[in-house]
Amino acid sequence: MDQNSQTLSLRTPGAGLVDITSEVTAIVSEAGIANGMATLFIRHTSASLTIQENADPDVLSDLKDFFERIAPFTGPYRHSTEGPDDMPAHIKSALTATSLSIPIVSGRMVLGTWQGIYVFEHRTRPHDRDIIVHVMGQ
Repeated sequence: MDQNSQTLSLRTPGAGLVDITSEVTAIVSEAGIANGMATLFIRHTSASLTIQENADPDVLSDLKDFFERIAPFTGPYRHSTEGPDDMPAHIKSALTATSLSIPIVSGRMVLGTWQGIYVFEHRTRPHDRDIIVHVMGQ
């Protein structure tokens, strides 16, 4: 069994979803794994990972709007030392995922036709984010 890990670093523009499918696809391709698994892990508590539709941008806008309704930036939160957007970002991150596992078959991730991989930034201002991409298999 072969393994390969790389860190994907990016700067988010602020709250919203950032498509990282092409970057992850390149890392998986470089790993040279024909059949196995890609595991992604984001090293932050105020951003998350998700697989979502990549065809209609309204899906991404609706997701962002929904999460802003369930954890508004103006809520009555005790934790506020890192700014008013930090605690709602932690709540949103807790409700989503910090890691994803995606099968690899014939050297390619087995994503559905309309699926893309996204970093879901929950803070209002830009942030530097690191995603560990670990690929293993044969």
